[in-house]
Amino acid sequence: MNTMVKHTVKLTPNYLEVNGKRVAETVAGESFLTKLYRLYNMEYPKFFKMDVLCKVGFVASEVLLGTEGGERFVPRSDRAVLLFNRHSSLHADSTFQHTIANPDEFYPSPSVFVYTLPNIVTGEIAIRNKYQGESSFILLPEKSEEAMDQAVARAFMDRETTSVLTGWVEAVSETEYEVEMELRMKNDE
Repeated sequence: MNTMVKHTVKLTPNYLEVNGKRVAETVAGESFLTKLYRLYNMEYPKFFKMDVLCKVGFVASEVLLGTEGGERFVPRSDRAVLLFNRHSSLHADSTFQHTIANPDEFYPSPSVFVYTLPNIVTGEIAIRNKYQGESSFILLPEKSEEAMDQAVARAFMDRETTSVLTGWVEAVSETEYEVEMELRMKNDE
C-alpha cells in the first residue's frame, strides 16, 4: 500500500513543531499543554479533566487536524486513528493506585480510573472529530517505525479507509512526554 504523509506534529514539554517548523515553545508559568489548548482555541472542556497521556494526544491531534483545513466535526468512516507507545497509561495507573493504596482512606477515583486505558486517547480523538473508522492504541516494547508502518498498512487494507491519524504518543509524567503524530493519506497513484 502506497501512502503519503500529509502533515506532521511533534510535541515535547519544550516545543511544538508543525510540518517541521517550530511554532511554539515553553515559557514559565502555565502548563505548556494548557497554553497550547488556549492558543489554538480548542474549546473542549473535557480537556481539563484528562490525564497527561490523553492531553498530549488530544492537543497534538487538534493541531495536526487544524493544519488539514476543510470542514471538521462531520461524521466520517474513512479515517482511522492508530496510536502507539511503550508505557501504556502508566501515569494514570500510578495515580489511580495512590487512590486505593491506603486501606484506611480507600477511595477509588472514577475520574482517574477512566484514563487507565490508553485507548481512551484514540476514543477522545474519534469522538471529538466524529470518526467512525478503526480506532486502536497499540503497545510496543520500543518505538519501531517498521512495526508502526505495518499496523498502518493493515488499517489501509480496509477499502473504506482513505487516511490514518497515527503516531507515537508517550507520556510518563506531566513533564515527560513525546508525541510524533502524522496524517497519512492513501496514495492511489
